[in-house]
Amino acid sequence: MSDDTLPGDETCIVTAPAGTFCGTVADGARSWRGIRYAQPPVGPLRWRDPVAASPAIGEIDATAYGNVCPQKMNPAVPLGDGAVMDEDCLVLNVWAPSGQHGGTLPVMVWLHGGAYTFGASSQPLFDATSLATSGEVVVVTVNYRLGAFGFLDLAGLLPEEGFDRNLALKDALLALRWVRENISAFGGDAGRVTVFGESAGGGLVTTLLATPSADGLFARAIAQSSPASSMYGTERARDVATRFVHELGIDSTDAAAVAGALRAASVDDIVTASMKVYAAVPSEAPGTLAFAPVIDGELLPEAPVTVLREGRGIRVPLLIGTNKDEASLFTFMKSPLIPITDDRIRQMFADMAEDNPTIALPSVAQVQTAYENVRQRAVGLGIARDIGFRMPTVWIAEGHSTVADVWLYRFDHAAPFLRLIGLGATHATELPYLWGNLSIGPKDPTFRLGGRRAAEKISVRMQERWTAFAHGRAPDARTTADAPAWLPYSASDSSRHTLVIERQDSIISDLDGPLRAAWGGGVLNFL
Repeated sequence: MSDDTLPGDETCIVTAPAGTFCGTVADGARSWRGIRYAQPPVGPLRWRDPVAASPAIGEIDATAYGNVCPQKMNPAVPLGDGAVMDEDCLVLNVWAPSGQHGGTLPVMVWLHGGAYTFGASSQPLFDATSLATSGEVVVVTVNYRLGAFGFLDLAGLLPEEGFDRNLALKDALLALRWVRENISAFGGDAGRVTVFGESAGGGLVTTLLATPSADGLFARAIAQSSPASSMYGTERARDVATRFVHELGIDSTDAAAVAGALRAASVDDIVTASMKVYAAVPSEAPGTLAFAPVIDGELLPEAPVTVLREGRGIRVPLLIGTNKDEASLFTFMKSPLIPITDDRIRQMFADMAEDNPTIALPSVAQVQTAYENVRQRAVGLGIARDIGFRMPTVWIAEGHSTVADVWLYRFDHAAPFLRLIGLGATHATELPYLWGNLSIGPKDPTFRLGGRRAAEKISVRMQERWTAFAHGRAPDARTTADAPAWLPYSASDSSRHTLVIERQDSIISDLDGPLRAAWGGGVLNFL
């Protein structure tokens, strides 16, 4: 390792097996951005497995973020000033506390969310300065291919035409291998890697836990709001690919001609077709997603939620949880992804029953017993939240706790403004607290009605808990006198300890008991 940083320098240079990178120093952290970990997935490499980048020649300027995977702009997902969209997007970023650490710091590798379709590692929210410096960790944030670029299964539709599948999952695996080979040069310990992610990123984390080839690439895992059961087999994936080809306007029956047209399609046309498919699939089949990892029987042999429920995942400690009001965001944004109305919920149950003929599904009436004291308008939100996020999380916690330590949480805090507009502790609202980036700009309304001081205290505790876990300790907030110790979750213990994150954290015994009784013990998912 070489690090030529001197006190007061504005740049820093690190030499790793991947090359020599010139980064920046600011606010007590060193950062290197836009580091290529794979060759550009363009031309003949479009819809092919990622290929590791060759070692860089010369000194590489790593002071700016790399390209963002092409996507439709989404006001809920600001990508950062000057973000450039391009298929050549397989890059990562590294933050480390200033100073010499000799490859001893734990490493946290972040996989961003965005419904497998939106987002990037360059989002201002994921600036890791605060997390790295407060927790004394090295943080790596990763771009992976999104939407049709990363999750379309053309191999199932055109098996003889040289397409590969599960590309985004393979991107994540390759990035983790890059970390294993290079991170010591940045001060990180390759033997103490925690992979963490939220929403789609959390889904990738729970998927990695059920991916045999991921064994050894990370020592701990954190899954926040993972849609763990929202991934399907090759038959459903082939239907999505067929729909995508149709939306691109390709009507040939000749496989070679279709493959050629796909490879020649413009980026804009691919994004447009992706968004049509993204909206159509959950509208027609409530509770399903167009784009997600594929249970292919090879890289991903089985459904992750089933593997983890049965205690057969990679045996590493796991921190996992959801937010109290996950589904309200999807209603607020009029998103098709989450079924809310009675008719769509009943259709979802009917579809699950058809997909799971050997499982005795709970009746709608039985499920509704968990929501007897909930306002009628909120029952659909509760069911959608729990089938999409909370119950898969509980199933995973129960099963994985038989083979490794598990800590289960629920994030309940909401700033007064978010409570006023009916969002509450909705999907992704824990992220500013974790990253220590509580406002994304002067127009951010989150604390318009107050609550900033409480938020800052919650942020400190969350960062302490998450980074203590990465250090290999119990996830406790040691500098806060009244913060309770977070006890592991175990299905064999009637207490089933769960951390509730609020103005004052608390440990609740069997927080999800009513939900477990209403939903039953079987894993419910689509195939």
